[in-house]
Amino acid sequence: MTTHFITAEIDLKENPLKFKQDVEEKLSQEGEPLRWAVTEVDKKAEKARVEAIVTK
Repeated sequence: MTTHFITAEIDLKENPLKFKQDVEEKLSQEGEPLRWAVTEVDKKAEKARVEAIVTK
């Protein structure tokens, strides 16, 4: 098992109530998320930047 630091952009134009589900779905494509945090929000582009630690 190895750990990896990844970043992902999540679209905020979709249903904001699904944000957590969207983040976890995107991160699970890279491995098993251990922890994640929103580090930046671009209001104009309506995107959030998420940084995470995942295991593979």
